[in-house]
Parts: sequence; C-alpha cells; structure tokens
Amino acid sequence: MMSADIPFIPDNAPFTAGQRAYLNGLLAGLFSSAPLQAEAATQSSLRIAVLYASQSGSAEGLARKIAKELKALGHKPAVSTLVGYTPAALSAEKYAIFLASTYGEGDAPEGVQQFYEQLCLEHFPRYESLSYAVFALGDSHYEHFCKFGRDIDQRLTALGANPICDRVDSDVDVTEPFTEWKTTLLAKVKAIASGASTSAAHTASVVPPAPRANAISNASQTYTREHPALAPLVDKRRLTGSVSSKLTLHLAFSIKDTTLRYEAGDACGVIPHNDPNLVTEILQTLLMHGNEQVSCGKAGMTTLHEALTHHLQITRLSGKTVKEYAALGKCTSLLGLTPSENHSELERYIYDRGLIDLLLECPGVLHDPADVVALLPSLAPRLYSISSSPAAHAGEIHTTVAVVRYRSHNRARGGICSTLFADRAALSDRIPIYIHPNKKFRLPKEPDAPIIMIGPGTGIAPFRGFLHERRALNAKGRNWLFFGERSSTADYLYREELESMVADGHLTRLDTAFSRDQDKKIYVQDRMLEQAGLFWHWLQEGASVYVCGDASRMAKDVDAALHRIVESQGGMNTESARDYIDTLKDERRYHRDVY
Repeated sequence: MMSADIPFIPDNAPFTAGQRAYLNGLLAGLFSSAPLQAEAATQSSLRIAVLYASQSGSAEGLARKIAKELKALGHKPAVSTLVGYTPAALSAEKYAIFLASTYGEGDAPEGVQQFYEQLCLEHFPRYESLSYAVFALGDSHYEHFCKFGRDIDQRLTALGANPICDRVDSDVDVTEPFTEWKTTLLAKVKAIASGASTSAAHTASVVPPAPRANAISNASQTYTREHPALAPLVDKRRLTGSVSSKLTLHLAFSIKDTTLRYEAGDACGVIPHNDPNLVTEILQTLLMHGNEQVSCGKAGMTTLHEALTHHLQITRLSGKTVKEYAALGKCTSLLGLTPSENHSELERYIYDRGLIDLLLECPGVLHDPADVVALLPSLAPRLYSISSSPAAHAGEIHTTVAVVRYRSHNRARGGICSTLFADRAALSDRIPIYIHPNKKFRLPKEPDAPIIMIGPGTGIAPFRGFLHERRALNAKGRNWLFFGERSSTADYLYREELESMVADGHLTRLDTAFSRDQDKKIYVQDRMLEQAGLFWHWLQEGASVYVCGDASRMAKDVDAALHRIVESQGGMNTESARDYIDTLKDERRYHRDVY
C-alpha cells in the first residue's frame, strides 16, 4: 500500500533555508492531493505544521513541546522555523500552529519578516482550507505587545483561514498561559480528528497511543526556571571605574556541585526577589501585615509577604494591571487612561511606575490579600548572556551585569535583579539560576573560521566567552572585536584581558568606540564603516558576524552599517546587498543576540 506521508527535504540537505522551504512547499503541494483513503481507513491522525518564529529560543522550545504532545496523541506534527518558510508551503497545509515571538519594537524575529511580507502580498491566494492556531509571546512593558503574533493571526483571518481556537498573548512568564492555550488547542484538535475519523468511510475508531510513562526521564535532575540550581556567588567585582556614571559588575557562580551544563553563547537565567524594603512599604500602604495566607499560582498557599517578595512583579506595571485596578477602585485619574484610543498615554504612565505608585495615587482599593495577588503578574526570571567559557572556566558561570538605577516621580528605583546583585547579594550567597540555551548564537563549527564580534556595553559578555573558548580549544581562527562604551578611562570593560589578548595575538584586531572621549560621539557602527574595506575582506574570507546588545538602536544602526559596507565594498545596489546579507543569515554567518 502506498504511503500518504508527504516527503520533505531534511535539514542537513545541501540547500539554503530558503531553498529547502521552497522545495518542501513544492513537495507538499504535489503530495497533498494524493489519495488519502487508505490512511483514513486505518487512523484518524492529522498532519499538523508546527511553525515557530523565535528570537531567543523560547518559541522554538514551546513548538517542540506541543509537537511532542501531538505526536503522543497519534498525530503527525512537522516542526519548522518560519525563517525561510514560504506562504506557498503553508498553502499546502490543512492544519498549522504558530508560536510567534515579537522582537524589538513590534517586529518579527530575525529572518521571519520576509515570510510575513510575502503573506501580505495582495495577489496571494486565500487559505479557506487552512485551520490554524496562534500562541503569541511578548513583553507587556513594550508598546507593541505581542504584535507579530497578532499580525499573523489577523492576516490569516483576512485570507480566509479558520482559527482552531482563540489566539493567546503571553507575557514574559509563559508557563500558565501556554498550558491553558495548549489544553484548549489539544481538545479542539481531538474533536477535529474525531470528526475526520467518523467521516472517513465508516472506518474503525483509532485510540491514540498513550504517552510513555518515562517520556521525560530524569526530570528531577534537570534544572529549569521552575527548579533552578542554587549556585554560590564566588566572585563579584566592579568593572567600571569609580568615577563612572555607570556600575557594571562581573559575577561568577560556582556550579561544580550541580549538573548544570552550558555552551558559549548561552544565557544564565536568574530567579530574583524584590527589595524587602519596598515589600514592607507596600504592605504598610495596604494596611496588611504580610502573614495573610494567599494562593499564589505554582507556589501554592503561602504568605502575602512571601508572594510579594518572591513570586509577584511589583516594580513594573502592565496595562492590564492599571485597567483592572482603575475599574476596581473607580479611580477617575486612571480610568481616563483605559480607553483603547488612549493607549499611548497609558504606555507613558506605566513606563516608570510600579505597584506602590498605584496604591499611593488611588488608595484604599485593595482590601483582600487575594485581590492583591490576582492583580499582579508573576515575577519573571532575568536572563544574562554568559561571559565565560565551559572549556576555560570549568565549574563556573560568569555574567556581566549593568546595574540599573534611576529616579522618577520622586522615588529612587532600580532593576530587580541588578540591584539584588549590587546591594543585597554577598559572596557565598546561593543564587537560584538555570541555563537558557541560545542555539542561534554559537561559534562556527570550523575552528579556523574567522569571526567578527560587535558588542558595546554589556554586549561584550558572550564575546568574552567566545574568546576564552577559542583559546582553550586552540582554535586558530582570527578574532575581531568591536567594543564601545562612554569613556575609555571609566567604562572600558575587561580592558586588561582584551589588551592582553591583543598583545599575544589571540585577539587579531580590537576596535573601540568611546562616545564621550571626544566632542563628536563615536559608536561601534562608525568604527565598522571606518574599516569597511577590511570588514568586507573578512566577509569574503568566510567570517561570521555576531552582534550583541541593545535592540532598539544599536542593533539597527549596526545592521544599517553592515548593509552600507556590502553595498560600497561589494559594488552592489540596495536589493543585492539585502540578498547578500540574507545569504549570510541562511549560512548561519550573521547572528544577533539583542534585547
């Protein structure tokens, strides 16, 4: 009997991501119309495309989770990134699940924008035969919360596709919303599959195989955000000078007594806790003592003090929190911010305020401790690029942390995790941490390949790890670093290490840009353009480019500089330069870890 499976081009085939996606779409179109009666007669499984748009790997991880569960239920999930994927391939599918992150100021993750732009072409065919679901990932503190996921949902609806279930927009802590969305989705898929089985020429019903009891082995040995490792802080030192307006710290955690493993380029997740002085002030303002018992999500029953300290976000507001508080307290000043047409005013309000500001502006609203817990989102982990090498710093994880402090509305404020490290964490304190893999930010597999690293400020963190890793592994590839900060005398992070690497030849070239050391501000993108000829020569010799740091301005300026270099040095027009850089991405030679 002929199989109804649709053939596909494997990931290790000698094609670019774009070519592979095109061929998969072509094959799907050719085989999707093949007779399926034989298959329908024996099973009710569905082929479901599980598509992800991921910047840091979160959406990809969720995609693989949902695919695993679909497979356990007897379906045929096909997991694919949207990088290089085409609307033509999508048109061949009957069922598709999207897990879509929003990046920067409401943009699609890197490499995915082309798919969306093609989807928006007016002449593109409609999708009346497609059933789909969308889980959108984002951060509610950004103005364009979950915008890309919303865009995908709205565009597919406009093209006639049929939603399997409502889209869910998830904040940074995805666990609960993902679980709820997944439960709803799987129930809908089950109903669809049952209907398909019933209508398939009176076939016998098929019972999906039950998940194996040991499908997740050694779960207790795996450290996650829910079950972090307690790692002693073994080093904390200041990297910026005493006259600097910034405080940047080098931190080292011991992991020798844990099973934590990481690769150069990964991030360290830290489970923070709120400032106890702020928690006390909030309790006093609420006229509560903190010993009240509350139910707090996965923490279960605990005290209100514990919930505010370790489990709830109290230093930053979301639009949802303000709207609910305003409605609950009928606060005139806040209700004016809640209509949808006043979104920009609401964003300005929440930008630099926290729970204490709500309590002081409109007091006497919260009387029940349970209402306090229900109002606040979960306290999310903080991610820091790892600045060490597993080969060179065995048994340790290093991070590079800029301490965030500012003043607004007559109140001193700061980053939850960075001020924890600066003010409240002492050496030997055990800090809850876990590894957040970053598979899209890896060194070249070929140790002789040259690399160009662009990392101003704390963006230098993964490149310190790269340099130490390549030295420890005796990699012979050339290394070029662009580093920028405000002042060479006050803000030159890891200066001695870098200059030592230059002196012994391990760091082939170091270009620095200290914006305030001269009248005209100079940034890393300016240094790139100054060295355009050499930069192009390295690219022609196979160099991989890495960028780490601020997404809102630096990464965009660096990307624009890269396009200018390719145009000027390669003799290309704008479109050809764009194609060249897209090829770099397809070949995994242009990597960005921006935030």
